[in-house]
Amino acid sequence: MTTSLHPTFSRPAFKSRVVPVIVITHPDQAVPMAHALLEGGIDVMEITLRHKAGLPAIEAVAKHVPQMQVGAGTVTRAQEMAQVQAAGARFALSPGLSAALVQAAMACQLPFMPGVMTPGEVMAARDYGFSLVKLFPAAQAGGLAMLKALSGPLGDMQFCPTGGVSLANMGEFLKQPNVAMVGGSWLTPVEVLEKGHWSEITRLAREASAIANNN
Repeated sequence: MTTSLHPTFSRPAFKSRVVPVIVITHPDQAVPMAHALLEGGIDVMEITLRHKAGLPAIEAVAKHVPQMQVGAGTVTRAQEMAQVQAAGARFALSPGLSAALVQAAMACQLPFMPGVMTPGEVMAARDYGFSLVKLFPAAQAGGLAMLKALSGPLGDMQFCPTGGVSLANMGEFLKQPNVAMVGGSWLTPVEVLEKGHWSEITRLAREASAIANNN
């Protein structure tokens, strides 16, 4: 199952160790949100495909805010890989791992972070050539305890725990040697986006960035 072309995501292009996981319902939210996050010290955003506004939002950020590393989240079907790449996504993330998604990422040569929940899934991802994977849903998978347990037998793998990560516990996650970054939706609350309170997004980003920079 090992491939000759590795769709790895071992060293992300962005600097932030906090990845906002964003559900956008209106594409016109994307550009001001990207600027607000950048002002708060976060240079990455994962715009999910959970809403039909996701693709046009990715396209808007890629076109108008090139300094933002915009990625596509909730990529669950192989054909979506080419779609998000065409929209301008610089990387893709998925809640899971499948051969079809890996093959699509390879065909597009798009950096891809698959989701894993069990040791077997981590090993399967490693066999494909990945060294960085998304632990999802992190809380249900065992959270900090699971990451500590995985660090022994699978110490060469790095993780981005997402799902159950918050401002209150992100520091503890980032202290783990096998955690490269964390993902979460608390940085971009739906009600804040709907009201266009971009200064609040900047405040939340600065708050998270301060914690990340100290871990």
